[in-house]
Amino acid sequence: MPSPSLSALTEADLAVLRVLVARSGRITNRDDLNKLAGLSGSQRRCEAVLVNLRKALGDGAIVTIRRRGWMLDNSVVAAAIALINSL
Repeated sequence: MPSPSLSALTEADLAVLRVLVARSGRITNRDDLNKLAGLSGSQRRCEAVLVNLRKALGDGAIVTIRRRGWMLDNSVVAAAIALINSL
């Protein structure tokens, strides 16, 4: 996993990352992700945050489950927790 730049992550990015960590091993759909992370509910906003997190955490860190949602890959959960706790 690349070393993410903390300054590159926004509050929305961190909110989504917290949701994905809390729900590790489970698929989270767009509606739940928007609600739990406190996003505006916009489809584009959700996807933009996921793009930012993928850039910070590396390809494959967030798995897309087609037509169902996203989940954090098990291999990055510990690193994501460490990142969140370092703030």
